[in-house]
Amino acid sequence: MIRAALISLGMTASVAGCVNAQPEAAPFHPDYRGIETQLLDGDLVNFVVTMGGARTAEDVSDYAECAAAQYTLIRGYGFARHLRTNVEQQGGLWRGDAVYTISSALPRGLRTIDAEVVAAHCAENGIPTV
Repeated sequence: MIRAALISLGMTASVAGCVNAQPEAAPFHPDYRGIETQLLDGDLVNFVVTMGGARTAEDVSDYAECAAAQYTLIRGYGFARHLRTNVEQQGGLWRGDAVYTISSALPRGLRTIDAEVVAAHCAENGIPTV
């Protein structure tokens, strides 16, 4: 009975070690390939970004947001509101197509950005802007 308990404990310890083991995250080596901007109508702007090495669509969305933040500042505004981002991947390249409105005052809506704060965050994280 004691032997069975010791064997059981040994098996539990070895299984517990497997459960707690965390796989290492793959290294992130983004390849930012460019930003295209197009003023659609007054304060409505389209950003198309291309990158390789993205981990998920979120990396591509972040790149587009950085483009939008810097563009907003260049145009003399302080805020932007995210309307939509479509992301697709083909042949190892990711492409994001995002639309934002830009404004001098904080716009209504849930997905607004303070352009100065976002642009600073992008610079700190090495994400290029326009």
